This record gives sequence, structure tokens and C-alpha cells, in this order.
Amino acid sequence: MTDASSPALQPAKAAVRAPSPLINSRTIWISDLHLGNRDCQAQYLLRFLDDIQCETLYLVGDVIDFWALKKRFCWPAEHYQVMLKLYELAGKGVRVIYVPGNHDEPMRRFDGDLFGPIEIAKEHEYRSADGRRWLIMHGDAMDAYINLTWITRVCGDMAYGLLLFINRWSNRLRRWGGRPYFSLAGLIKSNIKGARDAIDTYQTEVMEEARRRGYDGVICGHIHAAALLEQDGMHYANTGDWIESCTALMEDYQGEIHLLHYSDQVQWHTVPAPEEEERPGTAQAA
Repeated sequence: MTDASSPALQPAKAAVRAPSPLINSRTIWISDLHLGNRDCQAQYLLRFLDDIQCETLYLVGDVIDFWALKKRFCWPAEHYQVMLKLYELAGKGVRVIYVPGNHDEPMRRFDGDLFGPIEIAKEHEYRSADGRRWLIMHGDAMDAYINLTWITRVCGDMAYGLLLFINRWSNRLRRWGGRPYFSLAGLIKSNIKGARDAIDTYQTEVMEEARRRGYDGVICGHIHAAALLEQDGMHYANTGDWIESCTALMEDYQGEIHLLHYSDQVQWHTVPAPEEEERPGTAQAA
């Protein structure tokens, strides 16, 4: 299987962000913002929200990290500005749909309600411009299929915390050296067999759930592993996150879904054509 961190799905087009033109899409999906977490890349997220133009914006869970806020209160001005920007977009006519995740699970009790101008839904059905039906879900319900003992989960949490620490400081050094943002945490995680197995299991189970319910594809988040792939006629799209990868999914007006990495450089990722899948490093222009 292929995701945004694998060799077969590499940047097709990269441009230094200075400044980007408006990103005009029919629909945009972002998830795992983790506002309230010290590792949230809010500065890039704000720039991204300033650059987008769309009819519908989906927030696919873990917008606010209540787990992190319970451990250590962190709410910089940029995190507050992100919330204001989301409200501003909704106030200007963008339909904003919030599908809460496990880190902001208390918001699920408001399923079907409005949070100001923002709609809240546990899950949502979306029909793309080309007629495909997509299941929109955060994806944490699939954790039940990833068989991990409690000790493995605890060790995994500790290891992930260490990865984020390494990622934080490596990018501070890169900024001081005038180099663009790079997700070192994502690179390390993609080369750990246990993490890869968990991602593969998650992708399989999410697609099976969407297939069982009669959908053509599924758009989700949760595992911080951005991806676009198709398997046996089922489409899988993962939004990634704004802790490590700074990624979003976008639908153009023909119904095609694209994956965008947005930080100091703007990079589009695409799924290789079938004949290219065995030639790592190839990619098509978005």
C-alpha cells in the first residue's frame, strides 16, 4: 500500500511559498490540527487558511486537543487566530462541517447542532463532483482492529512524544539554517515496521467499513499519515495532520481529489499510474 511518506508517492511539483496564489477548490478537508498542543504547526495552518478559496471546508477531527490541554495548558495567540479564521470563513459563506475525533470527543455530543456558523456531525456523507459517494469520518473507531497491548500503547505514546520532540528541535535548527520545514518525525515513523503495519491495518479496515456501507471511497484522518490510494475499486484518502506533515485534501471541480503539503514549500502529491507503482520515485503532475 502507498501513502504520502512512501517512496512511490513523492512531490510532483514543489514551489517555495512566497507568496502562494489562492488555492481554489470545490471542497477542502483538513484534520488533526491539535490546537492546544505545543507541536501544532499553527503558523503554516494560518497561512494555508488565508490562501484557500472553497465552497465547503471539512474539519475531520482532532481540531482541539483536549488531551494535551489537560496535561499542559497551551493556547498561543496563533491557535486562537486559527479558530477566528475558521469562523471568518464560515461567516463569508463557506460551509464548514466539523466531524470531531477522539481528542475532541466531547464535541460529538453536539452531533447535528451548530457551533455558531459551523455544523457538527459525527460522520458525514459527501458526493464529489464526479458522482462518487464518500464516507467522511475521523477514523478512531478503527483502533479496535489494531491489536495492541496496553504496554505497547504506552510505549508507543512515549515514542511518539520523543519523535515530536526530535521533530520540533530539528526544524528549529533548519529554520536557523534557512532551510524549509521537513517532517523528520514522519520519515522516522514511516521506516518503523510496527508503525507501518498499524497504518496498513488501519487503511484496510477503514476501506472495508466504507465498502460494507456502500460508499465509493472514504476520507479520514486520525493516524497522521497522509495518503491517496485506490484498492479493488475503493478509494482511500487520508488528510494527514498539522502536527507533522502539514497536509490537506482538495477536490477540484471535476471531482478529482488531490493531496497538498503546505509549509515553507507547497508540494502536490499524486498517486502513481499502475505501471509506475514498481518504480519508486516517479510521480505525475497534479
